[in-house]
Formats: sequence, structure tokens, C-alpha cells
Amino acid sequence: MSDVLNNPSATQLLRNWAADRPEQDSLIWVRDPEQGVATHLSYAELDARARQLAVLLADRHPAGSRMLLLYPPAEFIVPFIACLYAGMVAVPAPLPGRFAHERRRVRAIAADSQAGAVLTDTANLGTVEHWAAEEGLDQLPVLVTDGGELPDGSGWSAPSADHGTLALLQYTSGSTGTPKGVMISHGNLLTNAATLCSTLEVPRDARFGGWAPQYHDMGLMAQTLPALFRGSTCVLMDPTTFLKRPHYWLRMIDTYDISWSAAPNFGYDYCSRKVTDEQITGLDLSRWRYAVNGSEPVQAGSMTEFAKRFASAGFRAEAASPCYGLAESTVFVSGAPPRVPVVTKVDSDSLARREFRATTFADRGRDLPSNGTAHDYEVAIVDPESQERLAAGNIGEIWLRGPSVAQGYWRDEQATEATFRAVTADGEAGFLRTGDLGAVHDGELYVTGRIKDMMIFRGRNLYPQDIEYELRVHHPELGNVGAVFATTASPHADGDTEESLVVTHEVQTGLDEQQLAGLAARMKLSVSRDFGVVPAAVVLVRRGGIRRTTSGKIERSAMRELYVEGRLDSMHTSVTTQGAAG
Repeated sequence: MSDVLNNPSATQLLRNWAADRPEQDSLIWVRDPEQGVATHLSYAELDARARQLAVLLADRHPAGSRMLLLYPPAEFIVPFIACLYAGMVAVPAPLPGRFAHERRRVRAIAADSQAGAVLTDTANLGTVEHWAAEEGLDQLPVLVTDGGELPDGSGWSAPSADHGTLALLQYTSGSTGTPKGVMISHGNLLTNAATLCSTLEVPRDARFGGWAPQYHDMGLMAQTLPALFRGSTCVLMDPTTFLKRPHYWLRMIDTYDISWSAAPNFGYDYCSRKVTDEQITGLDLSRWRYAVNGSEPVQAGSMTEFAKRFASAGFRAEAASPCYGLAESTVFVSGAPPRVPVVTKVDSDSLARREFRATTFADRGRDLPSNGTAHDYEVAIVDPESQERLAAGNIGEIWLRGPSVAQGYWRDEQATEATFRAVTADGEAGFLRTGDLGAVHDGELYVTGRIKDMMIFRGRNLYPQDIEYELRVHHPELGNVGAVFATTASPHADGDTEESLVVTHEVQTGLDEQQLAGLAARMKLSVSRDFGVVPAAVVLVRRGGIRRTTSGKIERSAMRELYVEGRLDSMHTSVTTQGAAG
């Protein structure tokens, strides 16, 4: 841990590795793991290219300028490192997509960050220029970084940087509100990598790799940068390749001897569903020691199913590694060294009362995976309304204090004060409010859901991800993604209103209208039986119909808005009459 933290900046650490092991692979970009089609970049090559591009940036922009990075995954890392080398502030973002809301989000990032320029590659120049013109950003310079002659890197000089120097703005996913730019320093990046590896006891020679996009905190700060900061190798794959051929991810882990690879929960579900027996044949996953699961709620059943499905390929249950983190903490907060995941069955009734009570009754509880311990953080469980610390056994908001907590939100002092400088009722200051609900049980952290997603029906607290997961378990006709949310029903005759539960879910193709109607009816019965609430509506949509962020998180607030405005493209909608719903 100290090896990483002894460096004054991320720039100096990367320079040290380039001098120490110039010929070693820093990055490997895999296109086809079965045929061995990949591009290798040594530490010396990474350093040389970053210095060349840094000279170009420094000639055109003052230190501290924000650079909006719009790249496909394979082209992202060199410009990102170049920003560090030039003393610029990197602003990672996805390429503008084909949907209007995706394009608007990138525009909002460009505007909020006050970007001095957009960096992109030749292949995407036309797309980026069209987006800029469409969004009224014609005056924003667009710089292509892979075409033409670059300056001689020998003219590069190291920028003045220390642990407090701003390195990047990581914009939040916006799944529960307007995206905000989290200010992450060089020290945050170094501490995060050191804490992650020490908490999970990752060996020094461990190879990292995966398909999580580099503009997302999981792909960048929980995977690529820890590998580079330790002088290891990171093996990467385009996320679209994974979605088309999920077995390629597993084949890459085998072929390139990867021991650390992370994905959100849906990635493990996707593999369990889509990878065939034939594709598993010949696969060796015995060297995969850290199958990190995070970035979205971790489902115990998903880990169990994945371990069963790939046991014949040598995957070990103790490799499943649920972790907790968020952008505001530079990603990583808690986890555990390799072990069989610790799962606690929590009584459903107590959970609805925000109490954490273990139960042995199989049909009366919810399986919650432990997210391990937060070694370098002080964790407080706090009542989100009164700000009082809660005693053990209670569920409240997770508050954190520690060295990886970011500096705040860019250009938003009010939100920074509310989120990063929280004070408990008894006067303890300097906490980060995570917005997540959870509890500490037997010294380990459990996450139950997000405050903004939680729904209250007849005094009971319900979590949408629980309903979504149970529906997929019981109804195989459903696709991989659903969004459950509460909405305000029309007022009664006496003027009162009440919350109604709405279920939206993607569905497999090939079902006719009668089959869709039957599926919707069975889904209502499942929710009523398992959660005690009859959905006011079940809306079945085609694949891609559920709005998600670029990192795959479900945008329930956006789905609620589309539903209320009548703009959902539905294959089938089943509305429950008021009497039946009550």
C-alpha cells in the first residue's frame, strides 16, 4: 500500500513504472480471445504517447483546463494519462449515443465542466462534430489525438501536482437525479487503488481485466488504474463485444491469466443465462480469484447461480467478491479477501421497519450479501431524517469518513456542503452522505437499497430491486432488465391521493398478445404474494425499452416520468382496477 501512496502524484508513479519495467505490457486490448487477436501497449509506449499528447495539450490550453474525453474504450486510456501528464483535468464521458437523452446528457457534462476542448479519435470525429453542432456547441474545439504528427515528447516537462491536485471530474450516473461532477484528486486515485488492493489482499502480480467501460468509475478507478498504479497489466475488452458474445469475457479471463475482473450484477446474470454448455467446455476459470460484483445492488442468488453454472469450468465459490462503493468515494469502500460469500437471511417484516434481524425461516426473509469491511473508512449508520447515529440492528443511511472521499461536486457548493460535509445530530462533522441504506452486522457492511428508490406502502418499506429480481426468478419469459417504481395515483373523491406500484419489464421476443396478458397477470400475483402489494400496472416492453445509464444502472425516475406522461412504448399494458389494487 505504501509503495503507491509514497508517490506525490499519479503522474510520477506512472513515470516510475515506465522507467522500471519499460517492456512490460501495461494494457492489452482484446478483440477476439479465441483467436488471440489483441493489441499490446508497453509501459514505455504508454509513457511516450502520453508525453507527446501532453505537449500538444499544454501548448493549447492552460494547466487545470477540463478536457472532455469522447472515445471508444480502446482509445480512451492514452488521452486520459496524457491529461494527467499535462496537468489538465480529465472529464470522462460516453460517446454521444443515438438516443436524444444520451446526447443531452453528454452536452450537460460539457457545459457543467466548462470544457476547454473535446478530445476524440479520427473514427468518431464526424459523430462528435455532428453532436456538437446539434447541441449548440459549435465553438467548442474538437481535437483529434490519433491523426497527424504529434510533437516530440522529449519537450515534455512534468506539471506541478501533488495529492491535492484535481485529476478528473467523474460525473455521476444520474440514475436518481441530475449528473454531478465528482472532483477526484491525484491523492484520491492513489489511495483508492491502495485501499482496494490491501482490503481484498490482491497479490502484487495479479492481472486485472474486464469489459466495464473506461468512462465509468468501475472500469477506470476499480480496474484499469489499480493495475497501472501497481505496475501490473490490465486486459480490456469492449463492452459491446461482451454484450454480443458474453463467453468472450470468460475466455479472455482464461487466455490472459486474469485474476481480477469486475462487473455489475447484471453481467453475471447475463453470463448465467446466455453462455452455452458448449462454450463452457474447455474453459478454465480456476485462476480467477476476484470476480468482483458491484456498481449496482448485488443479488445473492446471482452469485450462487453463476458459481453453479461455471463450477465445471473451475470457478470457485470463494472467488465471488461482492463489494460496495460509489463515485463520491473514488469508487471503493468495502470488500473482503477471497472467501465463500457471507449471506444473511433478513426477516422481511423487520426489513420493512428498517430493522436488520436475521432469520432461519426460508420463506420469510431476504438474502442479503455482506459487502465485507471498510478498513480505511469510518462507517456510521445514521437516521437520514434526524441525523442521529443508529444502534446496531437498525437500518439507516450509510455515512463515511476516509481518505478516498472526493473533494466535492464541481461548481456546486450547496450540494457539496449537503453531501460531503454532513454533521451528525451530536455534532460529528466531515461525513459523506452516500444516499444508500444499510446496516453493520457482525462487523460487516450490508446494503439494502437507495433512499431515493425506496417505496413505502401501508407503512412498509419496499425496495424495487428485490421485486425486479424475484420477478425474473419466477418468470423466465422476462428479459434481463426491469424497473419498478411508485407513482401517485389519481385523487380519490375525498381529494386524497395514494402511491401506486408500477412494474415495467423487458420481455423475451416471440410472445403473442394472449401470452403477454397471461404473463402480466402472473406477475401481479407474484408481487402480491411475495410483497403484499398489488401492482397498479404491469407494462411489458421490448428489449432496450427500460431506460438505463451508460453504466447499466436502471433509471427508475426516468421510467416513472415516461409512464406518467404516457410515452412508454409498450408491447402490453395491464392496469388493475382501483378495487383490485386496494
